[in-house]
Amino acid sequence: MSVFGSIFFIFGFATTFIITLTAPVKEIFGLSELAAQLITSAFFITYPIMSIPAGKLIDKIGYKYTVIAGLFLMALGSFIFIPAANMPSFPIFLVGTFILATGVVLLQVAANPYVTALGPDSSASSRLNLTQALNSVATMIAPWLISIAIFKGLEFPQDNMVAAARVPLPFIVMGVFVIIVAIALFSIKLPVIKTEKKTGTKKSVWKYPHVVLGAIAIFVYVGAEAGNAGLLVNYLRNSLNISSEMASTYAALYWGGAMVGRFFGSFMFTDKKMSKKLTFVIPVLILAFVSGSFVTDWNWAIGATFTGAAVINFVIMTVGRGKAARTLAVFALAAAILDLTTTFTGGSIGLWTIISIGLFNSIMFPNIFSLAVKDLDKAELSSASGLINALILGGAIIPPLMGFIADGAGYTWAFIVPAICYMYIFFYAVKGNTIRR
Repeated sequence: MSVFGSIFFIFGFATTFIITLTAPVKEIFGLSELAAQLITSAFFITYPIMSIPAGKLIDKIGYKYTVIAGLFLMALGSFIFIPAANMPSFPIFLVGTFILATGVVLLQVAANPYVTALGPDSSASSRLNLTQALNSVATMIAPWLISIAIFKGLEFPQDNMVAAARVPLPFIVMGVFVIIVAIALFSIKLPVIKTEKKTGTKKSVWKYPHVVLGAIAIFVYVGAEAGNAGLLVNYLRNSLNISSEMASTYAALYWGGAMVGRFFGSFMFTDKKMSKKLTFVIPVLILAFVSGSFVTDWNWAIGATFTGAAVINFVIMTVGRGKAARTLAVFALAAAILDLTTTFTGGSIGLWTIISIGLFNSIMFPNIFSLAVKDLDKAELSSASGLINALILGGAIIPPLMGFIADGAGYTWAFIVPAICYMYIFFYAVKGNTIRR
């Protein structure tokens, strides 16, 4: 569990780091926002391309060696960023991103079922919650690291080459770290979890509207989450005149909101009495205050504001009454309103509305997934899961679309796109998930 906990931390960190990297890459190469968002596209395009091959690789060499292969691919992709930054070469950046992301896909496809199988079924949920928590912590650390490792003390465009020279170091550290974890995993004797041989014909799920509509909901959710995050730094820099370094710390708060919201969700979607649930609220709010203050160089005022947003998030979550569809509907509507408010306002209001969206992204993926696979048998579940994972492709399509709008009409107008995405998720939560045949 210690080794696999670090694996969840690794791919959470890598995903967010790449998304946030679009801001310095835009400056280094003098790109349009559309072109810069191709970094995010190169990352997420791997999901529909590599998910099926990853599953076949598990069948052939097993979970453990698939994870090891994923770690070494991540290391290879990380080290490719060294020549990419030194030249510098944007196409090589894209190649490094694709290879690194391929490693991440192998980890995700293999690690979740492996952690589930590492012990009794009765405690499987607990193990997954623990590893997902580590994943969320990593997503908050990555933008903060970009702020201090790449952006700190720089002014653009005069410091473009200085930023390029700073890019390799975080990737070198990541590459060395994942190799160490791979070696540790190779040397540790782990239980061999046999893959079940597939028998019979694979069942189609296209006849179930709630599955297809749910897969589309995943498409727009991943696209909206990555799109908001990908444009956040440059929106704050260009529209609100915030320094690159500070803008990246605010991006850390965006992802920190997802972490806090997931901790809330970990006990709000249980059968415990509300009085028992409330005992967990204070520790999560303390986490929000400390983490929000930490990533902003111990700015207690920002930490307190972030905690206030977390309180509002929890109050809104109680409206959902622990029901997946109801909570998803409320959160999707809130996220759409926040994106629209970002479009039509500015200043501190626009700053905090875009950051607060992270809190409402938190529970969307698991809730959409659970609604999409409801009432399916095991054979159908496999097909539905494959379709849903393929449509993580939204992370490759929607951010460049937002970048195109930002280039032509300005950053604020780009946030209308995720607002539309969240309204579709609202529809799915209210009506789409109930349509069955």
